[in-house]
Amino acid sequence: MLATVAISASAQPVEPAPPDADSEAATNAPSRESRLDSLFATLQSTTDGRAAKTAESDIIALWLESGSDTVDLLMDWTLDAMEQKNFPLALDYLDRIVSMQPDYVEGWNKRATVHFLVDDYSKAIADIEQTLAIEPRHFGALSGLGTIMREIGDTDRALIAFREALAIDPHLDSVKEALDEIEKEEGGRDT
Repeated sequence: MLATVAISASAQPVEPAPPDADSEAATNAPSRESRLDSLFATLQSTTDGRAAKTAESDIIALWLESGSDTVDLLMDWTLDAMEQKNFPLALDYLDRIVSMQPDYVEGWNKRATVHFLVDDYSKAIADIEQTLAIEPRHFGALSGLGTIMREIGDTDRALIAFREALAIDPHLDSVKEALDEIEKEEGGRDT
């Protein structure tokens, strides 16, 4: 009798499990790149300052997603170290991050920021170049490059970097101000 029950049970057709709502949503969710493209399009089209700031924040949040729990943890530690102005520790974490995941844009960008904060402009520029190689639309990296160029007196390159940043995100108020200041300074020198 037991054998018959086992055979009967195995002969029953197996109904497929209903689709999991989470996996279905993940399948239909837009890709990271398409989300970024949409957010960049918002930056270009919106005249609403609040919508622009939300798009900027969402872009930065997407850039911070590494896809690795280990890298995310190291980045959390990095941000804490930066907040505490423990730049050597932040650089140690960032060196590990860029070694572990060399295509992670925020690893390079944050390391450029720390190099800038410790006045190591050549290393900051090198990391900005790497950031822009991975994500040419990185308005933060372009803004940082403009700031460094301005600091070292290369106003031509500062103007280029600031204009490129504003072409990507026309809502960067501090970049607009810096650009205006340089243009006024340069205009005053011509006369």
